[in-house]
Amino acid sequence: MNLNNSLNGKVAVITGASSGIGLAIAQDLSRAGAKVVLGARSMEKLLEVVKTLSGDALTVPTDVTITGDVENLIESAIKRFQRIDILVANAGIYTGGDFVDGDIEVFTKLIDTNVNGVMRAIKGALVHMLPQGTGDIIVTSSVSGHQAIHWEPAYSASKHAIQSLVHGIRRQLVGTGVRIGAVAPGVVLNDIWQITDAASIEKGVDEGTGMRSEDVADAVNFMLTRPRHLNIRDLVLLPINQKI
Repeated sequence: MNLNNSLNGKVAVITGASSGIGLAIAQDLSRAGAKVVLGARSMEKLLEVVKTLSGDALTVPTDVTITGDVENLIESAIKRFQRIDILVANAGIYTGGDFVDGDIEVFTKLIDTNVNGVMRAIKGALVHMLPQGTGDIIVTSSVSGHQAIHWEPAYSASKHAIQSLVHGIRRQLVGTGVRIGAVAPGVVLNDIWQITDAASIEKGVDEGTGMRSEDVADAVNFMLTRPRHLNIRDLVLLPINQKI
């Protein structure tokens, strides 16, 4: 790691921090010495997460589909720590199956969470990062944002939108000192797939058909710790035997 880009002492805001990838990222950044601000809908789950962390943490109940909630998350971080160095816009939901059989209300909620929720978080963080002249934004995307996956068309559409958003904002941030990128995993063996027991996770990892949430957290750590003259725009990681 470049010691000049250490995560120690940095302030990181993480949405969707109560489980899965968000939880793993929170734990990883906390171990690295970051002060973490955790947002998720369930305060009860967030308080359980805090028990697993090694450093300073703030919990803020946040539904990313509600603009006021996201604004409160950002302002709570500023009030407590006076700055935001890192935003991990991770909150998201999943639905798959044949589009014609799906519930349109589920699809529109997915878009509001996976796309609009990310835009709310990025907009809120940038207001504070730009005057600092530095900052990092990481968005949790998916391999389905890089190709249309037919068994999850609404989800794939949301992640394609995220890719376009990240690429467009990156161009606008040139010269500001603020970086933005997307981490795009394949199958992650966690609660989004209703896989929570350690034995099933290890079986998938051993077979190369899935990865751990911690693998994604490690990729995010890599992106955040690159020297400041580098911006990892897209990082796609797949289980070695995922047929996609």
